[in-house]
Amino acid sequence: QVRLVESGGGLVQPGGSLRLSCAASGSIFSITAMGWYRQAPGKQRELVANIISGGSPNYADSVKGRFTISRNNTKNTVYLQMNRLLPEDTAVYYCNSRISSTGRAWTDYWGQGTQVTVSS
Repeated sequence: QVRLVESGGGLVQPGGSLRLSCAASGSIFSITAMGWYRQAPGKQRELVANIISGGSPNYADSVKGRFTISRNNTKNTVYLQMNRLLPEDTAVYYCNSRISSTGRAWTDYWGQGTQVTVSS
């Protein structure tokens, strides 16, 4: 069994910063991708950023230049540094990871979500 546990959300003023963390634990043989999605009220869940093993980070156009994703493979952890936050960044942020417990099959796992609110 695999768990993704997120932390770091909260309330911040426009222009401020937050750092999200997501740690994967459990029966992990290999991780191919780790990333972050978000869902604002009344909107569909959208990709914010992800890192695929051996590849470069991918970012949504709306966060390029403001958000930075990084990954610690030793700790099976992914981070999202969010700077110059805007009210439109307000959403529940979900960690996502594609993990194999056996090396033969891959499963997408989701964290429980962490609320990010940008407001003055």
